Amino acid sequence: MTRYRDTDSHPERGSMPKSPANDGNAAGRETAPTIQTVQRAALILSSFTVGKPQLSLNEITARLGASKATAHRYTKALRAANMLRYDERTALYSLGPQVLTLAATARAGLPIVSAAEPYMEELGHQINETIVLSVWDGETATVVRSVDNTDHLIRISVRTGSRLDLTTSAQGRVFCAYLPEDDVPNLRRMLKRDPELQKELTEIRTHGLSVNSPAINGVRTIAAPIFEGERISAAMAVVGTTVAIPDDVESAMAKALRETATALSQRLGNSGAQTPEE
Repeated sequence: MTRYRDTDSHPERGSMPKSPANDGNAAGRETAPTIQTVQRAALILSSFTVGKPQLSLNEITARLGASKATAHRYTKALRAANMLRYDERTALYSLGPQVLTLAATARAGLPIVSAAEPYMEELGHQINETIVLSVWDGETATVVRSVDNTDHLIRISVRTGSRLDLTTSAQGRVFCAYLPEDDVPNLRRMLKRDPELQKELTEIRTHGLSVNSPAINGVRTIAAPIFEGERISAAMAVVGTTVAIPDDVESAMAKALRETATALSQRLGNSGAQTPEE
């Protein structure tokens, strides 16, 4: 007796072609676990914050809403990809070096970076000093582009991805001066404690520049705001030695920076001088 295979009820075993509908269902079944894996990995990574940079496995498990074994499996895979690091001494996890690389790459792809680059290059050639661009990361200024001077005996280089001090760096103070107070963590409290900071921010808004001269390293920075429309979107700075860069906001170098920042802001749709949003 000849036996026949039931190819209609088991199409995956038969020779008949699959229907588009069945293909779609199969693809959906195969894709769903992959999507869940990506979502869970993203959930774990997003659990780390500046205020909470280290987490225990129990905290990750609670955040994930899965079993401890599942959370451990995910953390192991993320460690293998250098997305997480684990401190055996404290039994705590933190973000790994690959996350920093991805963050720097993401910031480098911001539209403001490509828009600012030719202006930075031109200003660097004009004044022969290092030009730096930073953006607001929600808590402070973060460097996204640096055009280094190469002609000086002393070369100053600023690392992309560096997070600058909010109130002591020139670029940090520019954001303090032009962002709404509520957008800057603890700014109201800092201003109440430090009247000199309030005075400095007022002067920045008056001159459109912030000058910073840390005595510890002999480096001076002049920074200016970049506006996209009516809101600050970046800060551009000139960085050099205290010998090369005057601390006068009316110096030729300061004026060149201010003119470059104004030209870039106008290209980005800014109509004139700005004050912080209320």
